[in-house]
Amino acid sequence: MRENQRAATSSHIEAGEYLGRQVAIMAGRLAAMLSETTVSHEDPVPAGIEFLRTVARGANGERALSTRVENGELESAQPIGRVAAKFTFASLEIDLLILAGMAEEHEGLASLFRTLHPRGEPRPTVGLAAQLLAQTARERLTLRELLNTGSATRSGALVMSGDAPFFERSLHVGEALWPALAGINVWPDAVREIDASSSPAEYADWLSTPRATHARRIVEHAETALLLVVAEDSTSAVHRASALTAVANVPSVTLTFVNAANTELIERLIPLHSVARGVVPIVAIPASTESAVIDPPFFRNAPGVVILCARDGTVSLRGARLVYTLYANRLTARERARVWNSALPELAFHATTLGARYALEPHVVLDVAADVRARAEMDVRVVTVDDVADSVRSRADLALAAGVRIVHPTANWDSLVLSADRTQQLRESLDRLMQQGRVLDDWGFLSGRPGARGVRMLFAGPPGTGKTLAAEVLAHTIGVDLLVVDLARVVSKWIGETEKNLSDVFDAAERTHAVLLFDEADALFGKRTEVSDAHDRYANLETAYLLARLERFDGLAILSTNLRNNIDPAFTRRLEFVVDFDEPSVEERSAIWQRHLPANAPLADDVRVLELASLYPMVGGLIRNASVAAGFTASAADSSITRTDLVRAIRREYEKSGRAFPGAPAGTSTL
Repeated sequence: MRENQRAATSSHIEAGEYLGRQVAIMAGRLAAMLSETTVSHEDPVPAGIEFLRTVARGANGERALSTRVENGELESAQPIGRVAAKFTFASLEIDLLILAGMAEEHEGLASLFRTLHPRGEPRPTVGLAAQLLAQTARERLTLRELLNTGSATRSGALVMSGDAPFFERSLHVGEALWPALAGINVWPDAVREIDASSSPAEYADWLSTPRATHARRIVEHAETALLLVVAEDSTSAVHRASALTAVANVPSVTLTFVNAANTELIERLIPLHSVARGVVPIVAIPASTESAVIDPPFFRNAPGVVILCARDGTVSLRGARLVYTLYANRLTARERARVWNSALPELAFHATTLGARYALEPHVVLDVAADVRARAEMDVRVVTVDDVADSVRSRADLALAAGVRIVHPTANWDSLVLSADRTQQLRESLDRLMQQGRVLDDWGFLSGRPGARGVRMLFAGPPGTGKTLAAEVLAHTIGVDLLVVDLARVVSKWIGETEKNLSDVFDAAERTHAVLLFDEADALFGKRTEVSDAHDRYANLETAYLLARLERFDGLAILSTNLRNNIDPAFTRRLEFVVDFDEPSVEERSAIWQRHLPANAPLADDVRVLELASLYPMVGGLIRNASVAAGFTASAADSSITRTDLVRAIRREYEKSGRAFPGAPAGTSTL
């Protein structure tokens, strides 16, 4: 790294010295011109002339004068030479650019220009440039034409400013361009450089696809084209683009907008600065502007390749410039497993599981790997899979909308009491989720079918039968969070608001890789009725939107309803699993009572779990409530939990649910 830094520093010094020599050449010419036109020795200009001569001698400018002035050439390896060549500057435009930049080179030169300027500005005027560089009427006409329509002006390298008459206007170089020409890494205020370097090895399969191979050839041959890389977010697209330029062995720089208000200025400055540095610009559309479609054409005058990165569906490009779109599809589970194995060899045994569980881009995997190693080092222990889950959760930057709550699951299979068949269905759903890489990618099942990935389930049954608990168990098993969505609250009466709310829900789930549980699914998936007014029409559109997002969701999504008959059969056919949560049998109720009466709880000798299970048909939620209530009753009385305590609590649960209480066992009071 230090060798690279030294090489970069040496290159910057060389570029700065070369630019200084060009300034020295121009200083000698300006000194000669001023000495011929200055007649009054009381004028401050003679002192400036002597300073110009000093500048010229100090950088050997006089000796180099004839070389560049006669043939108008610059070294192509230097920033100013690259800019002049790529943007096809005329020799006169090169001279104008150097003259305009002299004030940036030395404070003495800025002071001299202030003396010569009619309004006291520290810049050369068009009139001064005409006296120095245009000796004849034809040359002055050429100068006027170049300053108005020439390549240097169109590119933004050379700027005329001021409301004065033409020859009294000021000349200066484009924003932050002069230090860039001197090899200093300075960018305009509207642009920010970001770090997004990526290794081609992380995207080997994607880079070998036909479209990526063609895009690589475009970059390698520096074709004049706009390469549009789209992904689920612009950050992922940026890392793909970085890998593409790396495999093409072409230097690149990644940029984003600080302020996208002046798109025209950004269009000029980014290519200009990139050419000065000899790099291909990778431009990321910032998240704040991803919702807006950019007006075409974009970077229409840039020479060579510009790579634009954006979220899929947010950019529309047209015009004469070649546009080539490259889609950054998600890595397959097999590719992700390889990335995990490379980033965290300590967990190589779990690489396949991690690749199936987390649909993360390689750059995020590397960040997670750094997190878990740092945590393990602090605690002086080895890295674990749980560390990965914690890091993914911490990096999600989650903001939940109304009607959505996050559950950090702790329940496991021992917490769940279901029939063997229902339990098997749940386990099969996880198998389908975790084995997608092998079955869909390696074996080729459902090839080319949209919506083939991910698992969609319906949990149907009365309240308290364990639907939410089962979802928590599934989330805990694969090591992710559970996002519980109350669809009744997410659905809005305002047109378009429901889609926005649902979009936020899916975005959150994709960032956290959480299991989605849509509670009260009847709110959107109830049996369809005929469209009678505009609101009915938009309700159907909301349903269609949710179905479309469910098909694109790669994770586990669960719809929950209390009454399966309320769900339109047309929707259930789109689901991979439908699990009915029936009221528990006597044996299942007995097992539930056992789980909700902890081993440390002081049970009286008259408590018979099987008796309670036989006498009182209750769902698991009510059994839980009754057992907890009995515990508080016993604690308040400072006694053991008796059968009477439990029966009284059961009676209250029956009353709350509006059901007839079957009665108390003989010898037991419920008062």
